[in-house]
Amino acid sequence: MDTLFVLCAVEKRGEGKAKCNRPADRIRAYRSSPGTNGVAPCAVEEEPDLEEEEPVAQGARPVQIVLAKEDDHMFELDAAALEKILMQEHVRDLNVVVLSVAGAFRKGKSFLLDFMLRYMHCQSSESWMGGDDEPLTGFSWRGGCERETTGIQAWSEVFVVEKPDGSKVAVLLVDTQGAFDSQSTIKDCATVFALSTMTSSVQVYNLSQNIQEDDLQHLQLFTEYGRLAMEEIYEKPFQKLLFLIRDWCYPYEHGYGLTGGNRFLERRLQVKPNQHEELQNVRKHIHSCFSSIDCFLLPHPGLKVATNPYFDGRLRDIDDEFKKELQNLVPLLLAPENLVEKEINGAKVTCRDLLEYFKAYIKIYQGEELPHPKSMLQATAEANNLTAVAGAKDTYSRGMEQICGGDKPYLAPIDLQRYHEEIKQTSVKQFRAVKKMGGVEFSQRYQDQLESELDEVYANFVKHNESKNIFYAARTPATLFAVMFFTYIVSTVTGFIGLSVIASLANLVMGVSLLSLCAWAYVRYSGEYREVAVAIDLTAEALWEQVLKPLTEQYMEENIRQTVVNSIRASLAEQVTQTAKLKTT
Repeated sequence: MDTLFVLCAVEKRGEGKAKCNRPADRIRAYRSSPGTNGVAPCAVEEEPDLEEEEPVAQGARPVQIVLAKEDDHMFELDAAALEKILMQEHVRDLNVVVLSVAGAFRKGKSFLLDFMLRYMHCQSSESWMGGDDEPLTGFSWRGGCERETTGIQAWSEVFVVEKPDGSKVAVLLVDTQGAFDSQSTIKDCATVFALSTMTSSVQVYNLSQNIQEDDLQHLQLFTEYGRLAMEEIYEKPFQKLLFLIRDWCYPYEHGYGLTGGNRFLERRLQVKPNQHEELQNVRKHIHSCFSSIDCFLLPHPGLKVATNPYFDGRLRDIDDEFKKELQNLVPLLLAPENLVEKEINGAKVTCRDLLEYFKAYIKIYQGEELPHPKSMLQATAEANNLTAVAGAKDTYSRGMEQICGGDKPYLAPIDLQRYHEEIKQTSVKQFRAVKKMGGVEFSQRYQDQLESELDEVYANFVKHNESKNIFYAARTPATLFAVMFFTYIVSTVTGFIGLSVIASLANLVMGVSLLSLCAWAYVRYSGEYREVAVAIDLTAEALWEQVLKPLTEQYMEENIRQTVVNSIRASLAEQVTQTAKLKTT
């Protein structure tokens, strides 16, 4: 069973030392298991609840502000929790500095943020890193290979810092869900990274050992996903980006710290004339997104940190080289003279404003307006299949053009249908023959899409072929002539017998038909007002299908029937005559 030993003590500091307002100065927790994370049960019980009207600092803790819903891979903003942090009376109208740490999971983001918390509690003290035997508390962290943080968390205490110019700003520290774990999709990773980048003034991109090309490609994808969600802006959409390279193994090439890091970054992000266009575009995109880009190289914290399952953040277990560089890194980001206030479109953002931006941005990512980011394999497989679909469609179009193209004569509908089936089958075979990524099941969707699109193209060829039929082309004027002739007869007869109202109505219909015929002829000749011709064609087609065609078919049927009857009668009469002649002879 895990045991926890707690020693509650108040340190007496020398008069010459600045006091730290750190929770660890009031309660020291010592643990014998890694599961406690340096937080004592008595600390949880005795600290005032955040729900009470007590200062937030008394019970400061990480607060989940963006919740990750693993069942449907959606994110939800806990607006009430965020409002409780940002709308405190003493900070809500102050310009806000938001520092966020993002990157792959299990790379020490929360561990780093806890040292930042120590600095914020003891800014005026040179010994802000604490004692050698002091466990590291704050954001939840632990060793191991499974993820710890989900969604986005913010520290419940907003720190008020006075800058060298005398102005006061609010500082908010934000921790994010690690990317590329076994439970997160590319869309999940992109959403978290984009949200944190959009809402932060300083984004720390936490990487391990080196900046690989895929790290830059993921950064390009995530920042573009964030830029899509923002309104159109004319400046660089994001502010400061810091590449933080952990466990740097090449200090003989580029020394630890900011100077060596920037030299290394300059080489990594350099756009060279002989580079492939894809590599150049990645680097240009990153430069276009951030107004400031730096890099800091951190050494490995030591074997005790990496291999000891009971490591709880005590400085005595961390290598001196790491502590030295960490003591340079944190003030570089959080010292009053280095704070970067959050800006959007060049305007400073207050805590009150930040709350509204969070609400607006999360709604965008909950909707369907943005395209869904995909993995490299999925994106490549889609590109392969779409290329194969385009090639098959091109083959079908060329084949049909040879059969019933613009310079070909009218083709019987039955023959056109037969050619369509043959060429369609050939095109589908061509699609199947192309080597594609993604597998058979993935390609089946695109084959179905291809067949559907070929049927749509065929429908256009059918219409084009029908337009070559002289009788089809003459259907509209013939229909209008028939209407005019019929209404003329009706007008003449009804006028002769004194039904003037019906005669006038027939004359009106005849006049409208005549005007329609003239308008149709003008449009056909000039090519102007095509929508008028379409309306006339549709009206004429409706008259033909609903009235004239049934009457014509009925008339033809009666004529055929009468002809058959007359033929039968004539045949029978002839047989009777022949029989009579035979009898007489």
